[in-house]
Amino acid sequence: MKMITVIAISSLLTAASLFGADFSVDKAHTNIGFKVRHMMVSNTQGSFDDFSGSFSYDPKTRQLTALEGKVTVASVNTDEAKRDDHLRSPDFFDAEKYPAMTMKFVKQEGDKVTVALTIKDVTKNVVLEMDDASDAIKDPWGNTRVGFSLEGKINRQEFNITFSKLMETGGLVVGDDVKLQLEIEGIQAK
Repeated sequence: MKMITVIAISSLLTAASLFGADFSVDKAHTNIGFKVRHMMVSNTQGSFDDFSGSFSYDPKTRQLTALEGKVTVASVNTDEAKRDDHLRSPDFFDAEKYPAMTMKFVKQEGDKVTVALTIKDVTKNVVLEMDDASDAIKDPWGNTRVGFSLEGKINRQEFNITFSKLMETGGLVVGDDVKLQLEIEGIQAK
């Protein structure tokens, strides 16, 4: 009977390793960033300083099976206080009424990761490209770490971020397309 129990436990552990492991997002080594066209001349970049997340990932197959993230909207940071205050206002994110944005895993096919992204009162599926997926490594403190990047594009108008001003030349002060740039590093849950 002991032998059957040992075999059963061993089989369960082997099966669990085949489907990846659970990781917590390491905030110190993760960046939740974006880029948007400014006056049709250049791109303005920004990020969010306060966020949390977790994911399940198999470094052998480079496949996600779960991903959840939450961003505190008021933590938006473009290195320009006046612009950040405007982004927090009802013109853009309306951080007081909608304090968080969320992202939840839907599926992965090859390097394409589909997530349900919620901004303000709108949830839409967004396809992101996975790149730079790493092998699992042990850090000097005995933690298992993995990392990857996700990039994609959304139209901010589709998420009720509708502030627009036209310039004399006809272009928008702020572009509608926003490039999402997520650099994610995780520490395996123990």
